[in-house]
Amino acid sequence: MGVADISLLSQIKGRLTWLDARQSVVAQNVANSDTPGYVARDLRAPTDFAAALRDGGGLRMVQTSAAHMPIGGPNGAPLARFISEKAPDSETTLDGNSVVVEEQMLKMAESRGDYDAAIGLYTKSMAMITLAAKVPGR
Repeated sequence: MGVADISLLSQIKGRLTWLDARQSVVAQNVANSDTPGYVARDLRAPTDFAAALRDGGGLRMVQTSAAHMPIGGPNGAPLARFISEKAPDSETTLDGNSVVVEEQMLKMAESRGDYDAAIGLYTKSMAMITLAAKVPGR
């Protein structure tokens, strides 16, 4: 069993991956803050980051009837790992832009705090694993 097989560490890795993707979406919102008609976007947080990391996860959905909704995106294409969806901020300007830079900065600061917390948890977990694997008396 390797370090990568520990579920806590894979969940932290999934969380960090999601936070990185969210920072990219928020940065794109800020970059388009003056673009007419641009609507702010945000990522939905997956509830299980370990499953978000794996392609398909441990259990796969099966379409058992033709009446069921198709699996995946349009034409059976696989869905993206994280879905960016429209999340307009509280204001919309006359040109249709809904990005409020102050709200985007709050989202960015929130993501940064979550990222720092996840890195701290990962560092502490690795320190505990190193301590547990250490030869006694050395």
